[in-house]
Amino acid sequence: MGLLYLGTPLTWDEAKQYADHVREHGITQFLHTWDRVKDRCGDELLWGDEVEYMVVTFDDEEKNAKLSLRQTEILAKLSQVVGDLTNDDTPALMTVPTFHPEYGRYMLESTPGSPYTGSIPDLLSVETNMHYRRTLARKHLKANEIPFTFTCFPRLGTRGVFTEPHFSSDDAKSSHSLFLPEEITNPHARFPTLTANIRSRRGSKVAINLPIFIDERTPRPFVDPTIPWQRSIYPEDPEAKNGAALIDHIYMDAMGFGMGCCCLQLTFQSCNVDEARRMYDALVPVGPIMLALTAASPAWRGYLADVDCRWNVIAGSVDDRTPEERGLKPSKDNYIIPKSRYDSVDLYISNDWTNKPEYNDAPAPYNKGIFQRLRNHGIDEMLAKHIAHLFIRDPVVIFSETINQDDIISNDHFENIQSTNWQTIRFKPPPPNSPIGWRVEFRSMEVQMTDFENAAFAVFIVLLSRAILAFNLNFYIPISKVDQNMARAQRRDAARSGKFYFRKDVLPPGHETLTISPPSCSGSCSPVEGAPMKEKLLRNCFPPVPRPSHMDDGPIEDEYEEMTVEEIFVGKGSKFPGLLGVVEAYIDALDVDEEDRLQISKYLDLVRRRSLQTPATWIRNFVRSHPSYNRDSVVSQEINYDLMVAVDEIERGVRHVPELLPEDYTPNNGYHSKPDSPA
Repeated sequence: MGLLYLGTPLTWDEAKQYADHVREHGITQFLHTWDRVKDRCGDELLWGDEVEYMVVTFDDEEKNAKLSLRQTEILAKLSQVVGDLTNDDTPALMTVPTFHPEYGRYMLESTPGSPYTGSIPDLLSVETNMHYRRTLARKHLKANEIPFTFTCFPRLGTRGVFTEPHFSSDDAKSSHSLFLPEEITNPHARFPTLTANIRSRRGSKVAINLPIFIDERTPRPFVDPTIPWQRSIYPEDPEAKNGAALIDHIYMDAMGFGMGCCCLQLTFQSCNVDEARRMYDALVPVGPIMLALTAASPAWRGYLADVDCRWNVIAGSVDDRTPEERGLKPSKDNYIIPKSRYDSVDLYISNDWTNKPEYNDAPAPYNKGIFQRLRNHGIDEMLAKHIAHLFIRDPVVIFSETINQDDIISNDHFENIQSTNWQTIRFKPPPPNSPIGWRVEFRSMEVQMTDFENAAFAVFIVLLSRAILAFNLNFYIPISKVDQNMARAQRRDAARSGKFYFRKDVLPPGHETLTISPPSCSGSCSPVEGAPMKEKLLRNCFPPVPRPSHMDDGPIEDEYEEMTVEEIFVGKGSKFPGLLGVVEAYIDALDVDEEDRLQISKYLDLVRRRSLQTPATWIRNFVRSHPSYNRDSVVSQEINYDLMVAVDEIERGVRHVPELLPEDYTPNNGYHSKPDSPA
């Protein structure tokens, strides 16, 4: 979550008058950034993770696990504690962590106090770092409160008591929700304003419908008896009975159902802008696969759903498109916008020769005036179209105090649009007056229940990102196939039984084996000339492969095929060694001692095993095998309580789940830095 302004937010009727102003000055700010850093090269690999928690309070007497709405108080306490800590109080190789607010008043976000570098000790300090952050948070909660890394609270929005303290949804002033009280939302003015303005711009409440999981006693057709069909408080209350709530579906009607989910995100600094664009494109097809592999959210609003992931819920929860933009009403003045502003990537952006025009085959409307302005400034067509596509959106939160800015030293108008385009991958220009370089953010993964799992996926993605660059791998498939993969990734048991489009030949032309490129920007990159063959650091600055002078391009359709998740990870055919195969080949090129390699292997083994059972499958099985489950798709208060108790026991190592975690799993049993390890 970015900087939260203290100011006066504008209602949608007020804000929409400044939409063109924000877009115009946002592009001016981007162009100032571009002119300043377009030629910047040689930045080392710095990276970090963001882990989101939900704080749950336990009422053992009533057997009720509820969301604790004490975020403001908890963060104030943690801020004071963290401010008093020194590096002497933290584990080796770490700086004091930071905690941030999130949309839900029960949520916390944590990040390392400083970025990780490309060193092996840094790579293997991730689990310890995550564990330390969780321990620090837990230490400063009430005795009956626990910070969970859990994607979706199963009883958010139920008819019963699901928050502490309890509030009524009758006073949901910003969302007008039938299910969520106003108090579920972070009280900072940005969040209720964002909620209200999305609803106002859309012209109705958001409408999210997940297919219900049909069990033996699930009523058919399923018409949800917990929806207050006849409520008449807000103008939108009749929407549910007028068709917004679908039969045989779980209906949700507020931003909080999506933005109240927790996830795991990673951000990498690149060598230069071109490498960032190549990294962005390469990770686009990986996003849906990692969503399927980390699936962890099969229960919503007190019911089991027939999906396993959060993505479409969040996409629906912030879908501010008007009926005209959704193509429901004719209009000459508006774009038809195919997707919500929270969705999968619409355009590849690299200028590399491997990025063929045919890959960008999905509709991606863009602001033609902004596109031409960017082109006139010298921005290439690919990047100009990407920015102009983001800028078809309106700014949905504007503070009156920030309308007029110095476009040379500020990028707030640019970020107003950029940061509310929530896509699977985000391309991030350097901020003004900062040493930070060009970055790429990987955003599709669901958060896992333990620090070991979250560290495993973080380590895997950072190693995969280096392997892609080091071996100059080509993962391009048409964007339309990536979109299909996103839909497939969310289906029940997709990681085990689903199939996904993936590229058959990922090696550079003429290569039969994985070969590491020498460094570019050699004056600034590691290793330098004369360094040993095995590298001690994960690095940036890998030059692209030039296009061969003679190369026959066949049909795009011959470049990819459907594969299982297992095949995508372990390989299929001689030209595709699998994602784990390329990562393991990259590790072989590093100077890693036996103990460190063993720990990395534990992480990779977890990733490998997830194609057999995901947390979503485990949660669904837990609910369905609970003694009080009536095989009617209902996740009762008692089941939810026992589920959250079980998840806490798993995280603490009290309950063993060999179907999910290694037999020898104990909390933070990962790498502990040696006293003499270099930073």
